[in-house]
Amino acid sequence: MNHILILGGGASGMVAAISAAEHAAKDTAVILLEQNSKLGKKLLATGNGRCNLDNTTCTVDRYFTSDPQTASMLLSHIEQINLQSWFTEHGLLCREAEDGRLYPYSNQAADVVNLLIYWLEQLHVQVHTDCRVTEIAQADDTFTVVTADGSKFNGNAIICAMGGNAGPQFGSEGFGIKTAFRSGCQMEPLYPCLVPLKCNKEQIQNLSGIRVKAAASLYDEAQLIHTEVGEIQFTDYGISGIAIMQLSGWLGTQYGLQHPTIRLNLFPQYTEDALTTLLVDRAQRMPNASIIDYMTGLVHPQIGLAVWHTCNLGNETRIVSSLQTKEWNLLAQGLQQWVFSDLQDTGWKNAQTTGGGIALHQIEPHSFQLKEKHGMYFVGETVDCAGYCGGYNLHLAFGSGILAGKHAAEKLKNE
Repeated sequence: MNHILILGGGASGMVAAISAAEHAAKDTAVILLEQNSKLGKKLLATGNGRCNLDNTTCTVDRYFTSDPQTASMLLSHIEQINLQSWFTEHGLLCREAEDGRLYPYSNQAADVVNLLIYWLEQLHVQVHTDCRVTEIAQADDTFTVVTADGSKFNGNAIICAMGGNAGPQFGSEGFGIKTAFRSGCQMEPLYPCLVPLKCNKEQIQNLSGIRVKAAASLYDEAQLIHTEVGEIQFTDYGISGIAIMQLSGWLGTQYGLQHPTIRLNLFPQYTEDALTTLLVDRAQRMPNASIIDYMTGLVHPQIGLAVWHTCNLGNETRIVSSLQTKEWNLLAQGLQQWVFSDLQDTGWKNAQTTGGGIALHQIEPHSFQLKEKHGMYFVGETVDCAGYCGGYNLHLAFGSGILAGKHAAEKLKNE
């Protein structure tokens, strides 16, 4: 009797087990091992509990990778699955929201997890929870997995879906990454991706808890790297929000940024000249206003004062009629090029996904099988293809799991 081992009961692991069971011969058993007490722990937290499970615009430019060409091939094979149809066929009604994001119609991540568990049960997948893998060995065509309690599981194919280093509070210990390295895989450097950023604390004094809408641009000295528009959240340690988390992916070592800074444009809809004119016109209507009164109704007063001080325009008790034309120009520049420096990620616990991982040229694009180790597959977060916020990472997780499960089952069936 053949056995297919699935290591990890997250998004990619559960669909890999379902896909394998659906395509396997009758004499093949599918076994899923999960170290947590329940399946889908991290999946339950995605999309703030709503589970943004896919996106209709999953092009390679929405992923951080050292190998865009191979990443594009991987994504093209996933695209052929049509994940929305796959979920529909398995009983999940989806709805499309802004920017192509797909959610379960119920807006409940728990419904996605429970439906996947239902299919695992219907397809007689053997699920073992509280089962932490400590060792993987191979002899000829058989893989042996040893768990923390000394149990051993043998398989003719093994799908590693153990996640990366991000979110250790959800049980991800990076064992999948370590297994890939021990298996001889070339690895791209790992880094926390989709993560809030620390910055120079002097630049965020008295701003914690404030949110603004802005265009956030990442620069390496004078070179513009990338721009995202969205809500920016100020914290006691730095800056956050989806736009900032998107930009964090560019701080991976493979992009080689030397002196990264982020510039916020609080008025992206205006040219600098148009903003200067707006500021002067406003001042003419309230010539005796203090700076904090002038900022009220324009931007959050604390934000206005912070920008004012970065422009070195003097004491905040000045009345606006005392400003000269040059100073209005400086204030307009400050509101559109507010600089944050000394950028650092806030660590694995705050990261939504893992940047870096298995170099993609070692993976078969249609199956996620290692080219040099047939019968061994790596899916989801273990590979060097980290997506933006918005369903891109689950697109890769679900798609790679489905492809790997199907290929492993059909390969054993044909053999």
